Amino acid sequence: MSETTLDDHANGRRDHAWFEHLLARAKGGAAPGTAVAHPCEAVAIAAAVEAAELGLIDPILVGPPDKIRAAAAEAKADISRFRMEPTPHSHAAAARAVELVRTGVASVLMKGSLHTDELMHEVMKADTGLRTERRVSHVYLMDVPTYPRPLLITDAAVNIAPDLDSKRDIVQNAIDLAHVMQIAQPKVAILSAVETVNPKLQSTLDAAALCKMADRGQIVGGVLDGPLAFDNAINLSAAEEKGIVSPVAGQADILVVPDLVSGNILAKQLIFLANADAAGVVLGASAPIILTSRADASRTRIASCAVAVLMAASHERAKAAKPADCP
Repeated sequence: MSETTLDDHANGRRDHAWFEHLLARAKGGAAPGTAVAHPCEAVAIAAAVEAAELGLIDPILVGPPDKIRAAAAEAKADISRFRMEPTPHSHAAAARAVELVRTGVASVLMKGSLHTDELMHEVMKADTGLRTERRVSHVYLMDVPTYPRPLLITDAAVNIAPDLDSKRDIVQNAIDLAHVMQIAQPKVAILSAVETVNPKLQSTLDAAALCKMADRGQIVGGVLDGPLAFDNAINLSAAEEKGIVSPVAGQADILVVPDLVSGNILAKQLIFLANADAAGVVLGASAPIILTSRADASRTRIASCAVAVLMAASHERAKAAKPADCP
């Protein structure tokens, strides 16, 4: 395979090497221990086994053994070589999987067939979860056939109606992921319905405040602009038609949506109507979290694993670089 980077998209390369590039980068090191919470349906156990066979993760299967084995049999997946952590039910599986990550036994947390809220409840516990000073948020990394560069969309899965403080962390989490994905100075579009500040539309006020926060160093590593309507953010002609002069408009790398509903609709439109490849990961916790749904294609699940592995490796490098006397 020829050398390919995500920046090739910006240069007009459209050979759909995005998925293969993710796999190649993620397989560059040792497969991280990955606590898979309650993989008790065929699609969930199959995703973990396939990711392991590709050399991405070393899964630890957490849940009721009989249900896990039954799911593996249905999926025709061999799990005999994987470690199993028996728990009586999904709630206990979520708690144990989080504990394995918190104690360093695993480096990545992966959702199995339990409900997202059940897993995130354990993640967000103050004393026994994976909380940090950063707000937890979800990022979709997407390869859209009609767009010349990778596109990150946030938050479409965790924060329902984030306030300004939460949006600051949401933006920073996405920028940090963009850096891991080799986008050195990501262009961040703060979306609303219009491109001007309207006191009656809170999302435009938040967008203006976030841009000023970036000016003052409260958000670092990216170039922000907003409010921008979706067309102005991703289409240069639309931005020029409106007379918008911006280093972000028409060429955004990151789209920050006003709320979960708009983000979820946008992401799924791109996946199901525009044939976009997608990967999703939860950031802001002490370890990356692979959060997929039953409707996700196999490529989405594997790409999500690859992104989480790259984030875990980035976390390990950051820990290694930190002076020993730092908290």
